Amino acid sequence: MSIPTPLARQRGLSLVELLIGCAVALFIVSGALKLFVDHLRDSRRLLLEARVHQDMRAASDLIARDLRRAGYWQAAPGGGLNPYRLIAPAGSTATATVTYSFSRDAIENDTVDAAESTGFRLATDTLQTLNGGSWQAVTDPGTVRVVRFSVTPQIMTVPLGQFCLPACAAGSAGCPALHVRSYLIELRGQSATDPGVVREIRESVHVRNDELSIAACPASTT
Repeated sequence: MSIPTPLARQRGLSLVELLIGCAVALFIVSGALKLFVDHLRDSRRLLLEARVHQDMRAASDLIARDLRRAGYWQAAPGGGLNPYRLIAPAGSTATATVTYSFSRDAIENDTVDAAESTGFRLATDTLQTLNGGSWQAVTDPGTVRVVRFSVTPQIMTVPLGQFCLPACAAGSAGCPALHVRSYLIELRGQSATDPGVVREIRESVHVRNDELSIAACPASTT
């Protein structure tokens, strides 16, 4: 039986063992760091996606609620041609505009005033609303860039000529018709800090006030 010498009892790790241990430790640390960085990146992307989606949803709901009121006229029960009936979408998806009006008069004057004209438009990546004759920003381009906005009419025409005496043919001059109006709103936004984060909202809005194109039957058929 050999007795270990003091030198053998004090022997530690060799240089090779130390290098292998360091390499294993660095491998584990690098893997943990990668997981941590991936987690931070995913969390940041989820936050940006939620912010873009929330801003697009809020903007879409605002447009829908306001557009739904288009054409409201206090004097509608009395009959006649509604001065607030027109809804005018125009422009491309990059510079789209929709304008309309509804009565806000304390006493109805049957005239579209500046305070009663409103609408929305896309300008320089910002959704804007018409308020009191001037355009004001709805979205913040420093947070979300609105890259698409469109309002597409979906109109169903109901002929009313059968109610005239005698009846007039649908589509003929002076023959009344009722337009039941819906509009498809499309909004697309992207994060101002990460263009890869994109969200799109599509919403259909039915306008409560249908459009009567002609207020009376042709004079020759009364």
